[in-house]
Amino acid sequence: MSRMFTKSAVRRLAPLTVAVTIALAGCSSVAERSTTGDRAIPVIDEAFITALTPDHNIDSPAAWTAPNGAVQVIATAKATDVLVVYDGATGATLRQVGSTGTAPGQFDRPNGVAVIDDLLFVVERDNRRVQVMSLPDFQPLAIFGSDELVKPYGLWVRETGQDAYELYVSDSYVAGEDADGEDILPPLSELNARIKRYAVQIDSNGVNARFINAFGDTSPKGALRVVESLWGDVDNNRLLIAEEDETYANELKVYDLAGRWVGQTIGSDVFQAQSEGIMLRTCADGSGWWITTEQGKGQTVFHLFDRKTLQHVGAATGRMVANTDGIWLHQAPTATFPDGVLYAVHDDQGMVAFDWRHIASALSLPACPQ
Repeated sequence: MSRMFTKSAVRRLAPLTVAVTIALAGCSSVAERSTTGDRAIPVIDEAFITALTPDHNIDSPAAWTAPNGAVQVIATAKATDVLVVYDGATGATLRQVGSTGTAPGQFDRPNGVAVIDDLLFVVERDNRRVQVMSLPDFQPLAIFGSDELVKPYGLWVRETGQDAYELYVSDSYVAGEDADGEDILPPLSELNARIKRYAVQIDSNGVNARFINAFGDTSPKGALRVVESLWGDVDNNRLLIAEEDETYANELKVYDLAGRWVGQTIGSDVFQAQSEGIMLRTCADGSGWWITTEQGKGQTVFHLFDRKTLQHVGAATGRMVANTDGIWLHQAPTATFPDGVLYAVHDDQGMVAFDWRHIASALSLPACPQ
C-alpha cells in the first residue's frame, strides 16, 4: 500500500550553502592509455567535476529538465541522508534537500534514484521504502514498499500509460552475518525475490502504488546474488541487472520484463572489476547502446554493448573518474551538450560529466538519429 500526502502536510526544506564547482577544460582530445591488465582504451576528458564532499558518500544521480530548459542533476547522499542537486551544465551545487528520519521528505540511506516526467523516485535502503516526490519543489507525494522490501538499493521506472508507471526495485536482502560482520547470502532457493515490481498510478486522489510481484532466477547461472543497478529496454523486452558478487562473477544478467532470466549473461569477458551502473542510449531507428560501469577503485571503465545484439562495442574511461556507483544518461540535447551527456558518480564524493560527442568519437560510434 502507498501512503499519500497533501501539500499542507509536508514540511518544505530550505536550500543550504552552495559549494564551489571545480571546472575542467572539457576538450575533445582523446589519448590512448594502458589500464589494468593488457587493455589499452581511450581516455576522455571530463566536461566538469563537481565540488567533492566525502562526508556525503554520493551514490546515484538522475537528471531532470526544468521548464526553462535548465538541467538539474539530483544525487543521493547515503551517509548524510540528503539529496544533493547540481547544475547539469556546470556541476555547480545548487541545494540540498532532506534530512535524516522517517517522515515524508526525510531519508534513511537514500540509494537508487530515478526521474521520469516531473516525478522523482528515491529508494531508501534503511527505511525499506520508495519515496515519490514532485519536481521542482521536491514535494513528497507518496511512500510505498515497506511491506515487501527488505534491503532495497536500485530501481528502474518506465511509463505504461497516461500517468501510469511500472517500477522495478532491486532488493539485496541477506540471510545474516558471519563472525566478522559480513553479510551472508541466502541459498539459491531463496533468491527468488531479488526484484520487486510495482504499478504506480497518478489520479485525482494522488499517487497510488500497487505491488505486482517479485522475481529472481534460482539456477546457478541465472541467480541474482548481490544486486543494485538495473535498467530496461521496452522495445527489446530486456532487463539488465548488474551482478555485484565479485566472488562469483562481474557480469550483467539478462532478464525479460516479466522477470524471467533468458539464459544469457554479458560482460564477464571484459569486466575486470565490479559491475555497477547501467543506462541505455536509444536511437530513432531502433539501434543504440547499453552503457555499463566497471567500478575500479582507482579507475572507472565504461563498457558499451550493442542495444540489439548485446555484443561488446568498446570501452572508455575518464582522466580522473574512479570508483563509480551510479550513472545517468541525459539524452536530450542542451546548449552545453547538444548530443546528450553521461553523468557519473566519482569516488563516492561527487559527480563528473562526459559529453556524448566525445564518447561517440572515442569509440567511432555511428550517428544516433533522434
